[in-house]
Amino acid sequence: MTSTDPARPIVLRGGTVLPMDDAGSVLVGADVLVVDGRIAAVGTALDVPEGTQEIDASGGIVMPGMIDTHRHMWQTAMRGYGADWTLTQYFVWYYLEHGKKFRPQDIAAGNRLAAIESLDAGVTTTVDWSHNLQSVEHAEAALDALRSTPGRFVFAYGNIQAGPWEWTADPAVRSFLERLRDERDDMMGVQIAFDVTGDPAFPEKAAFEVARELGLPVTTHAGVWGATNDTGIQQMYDGGFMTPETTYVHASTLTRDSYQRIAATGGSISVATESECSAGQGHAPTEQVLTYGIPVSLSMDTSVWWSGDMFSAMRATLNADRMSEHMDAHLKGETITHLRLRARDVVQWCTRGGAHTIGRSGDLGRLEVGHEADVVLIKNDASPVSFPLLNPFGHVAFQAQRGDVHTVLVDGRIVKSEGKLVGVDLAAVRRELEDTISYLQGEIGEAEWQGGMFPEMPEAEAEILENPYRYSDFKDESKRAGGEDRVLGR
Repeated sequence: MTSTDPARPIVLRGGTVLPMDDAGSVLVGADVLVVDGRIAAVGTALDVPEGTQEIDASGGIVMPGMIDTHRHMWQTAMRGYGADWTLTQYFVWYYLEHGKKFRPQDIAAGNRLAAIESLDAGVTTTVDWSHNLQSVEHAEAALDALRSTPGRFVFAYGNIQAGPWEWTADPAVRSFLERLRDERDDMMGVQIAFDVTGDPAFPEKAAFEVARELGLPVTTHAGVWGATNDTGIQQMYDGGFMTPETTYVHASTLTRDSYQRIAATGGSISVATESECSAGQGHAPTEQVLTYGIPVSLSMDTSVWWSGDMFSAMRATLNADRMSEHMDAHLKGETITHLRLRARDVVQWCTRGGAHTIGRSGDLGRLEVGHEADVVLIKNDASPVSFPLLNPFGHVAFQAQRGDVHTVLVDGRIVKSEGKLVGVDLAAVRRELEDTISYLQGEIGEAEWQGGMFPEMPEAEAEILENPYRYSDFKDESKRAGGEDRVLGR
């Protein structure tokens, strides 16, 4: 995929600009000037250098590029396959049965498609929670696929096929991580991705020590019902492994103590509401992040189930929080008359919040002079939904969609223009994906492939998978009964 020449200045003229500053400003009829890959000016009727490329933003919304802080990009190769899965079925399919069948080229195919999809939706930075890296060859393929597109990424190295204390001890993995850390630039960050099951032996401690030694942040699925719990948070806290750079994905079914520990140590929660609502990790912890003042970002998790755009994330998050607030009030015989979570909040979470989560608050997530020029123009003159434009935050959160993303700039380069990606050979990407799907179907067998995609309705109580993270024998008995306080975050 190619992009435009970053040396030529660009100005987006006459749009409704959301700079995502502290004041929550809305600048009507304003311009955004980009020079040398940076925001050079934001204002009205800006003077621009000779030869500046002008983009008509009138009638549209100009905002920072969106940031997805948790996406299993390799699974995009199976887009929509698991639409009717439970979380247990997801774990069984990938962790226990078929995840090991993925070749390096299959991981690359999913990553490349996901990366292009992100840019198309105005997601300029994506955290690739790459947790099927069974070998360094898989990791190299995943990384190369990301680098073949002009988006920004954070490569979060993980491996669901082994315990994190095992694969982080592999010299080849360590060498890969050290190289990526040392090569790290504005376009590619690096994290280590693994989970903590609450096993009293705390075997994950060794992986945290590797992350600390390498100076790399950890991203972890926390508070996932039946899989990760308060004990894991306590172990991380006692070991001094909870840092401001740590990302807690989902964090849905935790108690007050855990949220207080996250708040006290400065980490961020990545809320993936479509996932939490549908798969059952627990309720999106919007009330808790507001109560405890925890930094928050949004994410889409995986396209094997859900969509891969932040419009869906914002909409789902507002809907889930408001439903919860109304239902809690109804149970008390009360009525909610003022909402606690606003459209501006979720737009901020998928821009500034994402930048904070990945440690890029100083140069991403805002349209501010000196910041990296990751810019999105939402404009669709052919759509009756594009007007009237009254509340721009509400328009972004509830009205806009991927097809309304008119222009996308990453690092000052135009990667989407007039609703079309620049320099993308989708036919080649399609062929790559077709090869992966054909291979997987052949390896799995047609009957099992169809059965995985369309699970049978259970005739009786299905067996509960006590701990889908089968890299140890630990079983979490706390999920058996009496979990009301945990569910409600008490």
